[in-house]
Amino acid sequence: MPDQSSWLREATATAEGGHVRTDDGGLSTALASPLAPHCTGLTPEQLLAAAFASCLHHAAVEVAGEITDEAHTVQVRAEAKLGRDNDGRYRADVHAEISSAGLSRDQLAHLVEYADRLWPFSSGDASRHRLTVTPAENGRH
Repeated sequence: MPDQSSWLREATATAEGGHVRTDDGGLSTALASPLAPHCTGLTPEQLLAAAFASCLHHAAVEVAGEITDEAHTVQVRAEAKLGRDNDGRYRADVHAEISSAGLSRDQLAHLVEYADRLWPFSSGDASRHRLTVTPAENGRH
């Protein structure tokens, strides 16, 4: 774990009573529960996909900035699924694709590999989640 002085940013969110809100108010939304299908709001899968896409996007843009001046063309699409193991514990399966209109196939492969190592949820860690990160097939989604 990095020492306290090396952390870049910090955020706090609170979920209670079917609602989640970041302490700064930047995100405030109703939550839908997989255990109560009649609820309306964002599901845990949607929040997980959004969080992974956002975090990986930041890493990919950082890497793309070292490869090209067109880092703004990076797009990350994340699909998240939640399920249960035989022991009843929740597990996450996340697949993320990175695309960029301004990169060659080799540059994109390098970007994907480096971004996957850079961000805090490496696809090599399968302890409680399965995560795959790949280049998009046709550049952009």
